[in-house]
Amino acid sequence: MRILEAQNAVLTNVEVYTFLSDQAKQYQSQKRRGPSNLETLRAEMLKYFETPPNPLSQKPLPYDVASIPVLLQRLQPYNITKGECIMVVNLRPTTSAALNAVLEDMEGRFSEQQQDEIINIIIEVLGEFPPPAEEGDEDAMGTTENGR
Repeated sequence: MRILEAQNAVLTNVEVYTFLSDQAKQYQSQKRRGPSNLETLRAEMLKYFETPPNPLSQKPLPYDVASIPVLLQRLQPYNITKGECIMVVNLRPTTSAALNAVLEDMEGRFSEQQQDEIINIIIEVLGEFPPPAEEGDEDAMGTTENGR
């Protein structure tokens, strides 16, 4: 096998997740298995994507592959690079702190109002994480059940 075009396209996590999920369903409906290393890789990748705090662990997922072009179009006025857009889709930042980890020199490039606009666009197109369950109740139950 010979590689003709190295790194022709970069895929987002949701595109990889969708492909692997669809492939698993297709193999299951055909009642066949792929090579064992493929099955292992697919299972481990799906487990990684579906484990919190990964943005793809939210069920039902509030966005799909069709949301990516919409997000790119809405973010176009902000001159966000291709790599930054991929990170936005992969990490789904919904706070200024999380967005700062994704966008290079965010404070220098964007005003606070623009930062809020970008976050609002991300929330509108990709959705927001549900509020976390109150962990204090679970910890209290765990302590009572263990007798401590």
